Amino acid sequence: MGRIAYVNGRYQRHADAAVHIEDRGYQLADAVYEVWSVFGGKLADAEGHFARLARSLGELRIPAPMSRAALTIVLREVLRRNQVREGLIYLQVSRGVAPRDHAFPDGDLSPSVVITAKSLDRAASEAKAAKGIAVITTPENRWGRCDIKTVGLLPNVLARQAARERGAGEALFVDEMGLVTEGASANAWILDGDGVLRTRDTQANILRGVTRRTLLDVIAEAGLKVEERPFTPEEIARAKEAFITGAGSLVLPVITIDGQPIGGGAPGPVAKRLRSLYIERAKQTAV
Repeated sequence: MGRIAYVNGRYQRHADAAVHIEDRGYQLADAVYEVWSVFGGKLADAEGHFARLARSLGELRIPAPMSRAALTIVLREVLRRNQVREGLIYLQVSRGVAPRDHAFPDGDLSPSVVITAKSLDRAASEAKAAKGIAVITTPENRWGRCDIKTVGLLPNVLARQAARERGAGEALFVDEMGLVTEGASANAWILDGDGVLRTRDTQANILRGVTRRTLLDVIAEAGLKVEERPFTPEEIARAKEAFITGAGSLVLPVITIDGQPIGGGAPGPVAKRLRSLYIERAKQTAV
């Protein structure tokens, strides 16, 4: 069976799915998105993703295209039609279709909705986590509202491409003060020399990661010490451990930064434990 996408009320063959050429998401990045991890055919961290979607839509003044209950039904139907049990589901909502102009169009628009899903090889993901990834650093050059999950991701695209060309799995943005903000598609964490877990606070120019939020709860339940406090690339290099979090990466150990080994140059016990605890929590609470 071929892949199926949902576009503006219709389930279509993925290869045939399309939006209008004057869709504002396509022309102006006037759109938001969310990505859920899928475990056992269910949505992980569902509440956090729905809440962040509502916030992003509100910040851009895009009306919700449907109720949460209706959206949940559509998301589950896309998973069912694509037979996705383990994987990711992607949702994008744009302001809609209108003649190209930077200002909001006059009158009411119907938001455009696109949903796709894909399966992931969990065994391959676990093998990747067991090995760990390399990261590079890059200057922060994104706009000042990274707390809104918009589709305007060109700086992230260029950063991730730079990482790929250097054999790394992620790029970490570094601000004008020399502090790491976040990754191109993930939040950044370290276990510092004092044994304290640290991640940047969300008052900074970073996305309010849903996986990050859940992991903070997991950390508290595990009785580990955590501080929402920034760090430098040099502190990452000196850290006992480092890892990133996101819907796609879950909890993914980082073993080198700009070619320098972190800790023993292999995934550490805390990151591995937190990955296991997070996945267990995600499976138990998925809906």
